[in-house]
Amino acid sequence: MAKNAELREFLRTRRARVQPEDVGIETDGRRRVPGLRREEVSMLAGVSLDYFARLEQGRDLQPSDGVLDAIARAMRLTEVERLHLHNLVRSTVAAPAAGDVTLPPLDAGSRLLLDRLEIPGLIVDFRGEVGAMNRLGRAMMVGLEPAPSPASNHTRWLFLEPSVRELLVDWEMVARATVSILRESAGRHPRDTGLHALIGELSVASPEFAAWWAEHDVDGRCRGPKRFRHPVVGEFVVHIETLGLHDGERWLYAYAAEPGSRAEEALRLLGTWAATQDAEDARLGTPERAAGLRE
Repeated sequence: MAKNAELREFLRTRRARVQPEDVGIETDGRRRVPGLRREEVSMLAGVSLDYFARLEQGRDLQPSDGVLDAIARAMRLTEVERLHLHNLVRSTVAAPAAGDVTLPPLDAGSRLLLDRLEIPGLIVDFRGEVGAMNRLGRAMMVGLEPAPSPASNHTRWLFLEPSVRELLVDWEMVARATVSILRESAGRHPRDTGLHALIGELSVASPEFAAWWAEHDVDGRCRGPKRFRHPVVGEFVVHIETLGLHDGERWLYAYAAEPGSRAEEALRLLGTWAATQDAEDARLGTPERAAGLRE
């Protein structure tokens, strides 16, 4: 989708989401389309109807930060959505460029931190590429591998690996959130060819991804409870927390269990199983996998 079309569709879908009564506008109940009308958004934002209409049509305008923030308030955008709006507008006025993002190799300190965690953990970049996993992380996220494995992309694993729908009890919720996170990345990196190749691949391969991508929802990194139905240790619930690394384009995902919970016992058993698998792989002469479990 062209850059101006991204801005147009984002504004259109956000406007349709807000009900008039949510912003104090009385209606007679007879509306042909859901959400706010353009004139209502322009009134609430304090901008002319013509200006907002041209902005929503994807015209080449250069609105100030103040105007964009006023529109964001009028449409009740979240902070992540407000920043996404700014990114989309900047991408329409910036000079064309290749825009591919090259990340430096993951530093030793980040790998040491991950390795020292006694809970499952993995490091993921803005494209969803898994740069590293610790043993528990790899044992818990069955089928996901750290780079340079071809199975190293978290989003591709989530949508194209059938077993993940059994592994993640709330698969749809997690998948929708992941699409929203990828949409935020695309707003910050509108010309990154690797990112947009992934989006194109998944839009063709997964009807769910294509449908949710078209909704233009945007969100930040996930946190909170996540339910697993693991083939080795059964069902458990862990709490996921996301920490941004220093480069601003990678995040550490860590999964913690409540003390004394079923999840704590499940992770203990999972650690024992992973260590056994590691030793078996080493005995059979497959050190690559054993080394990967230690990454």
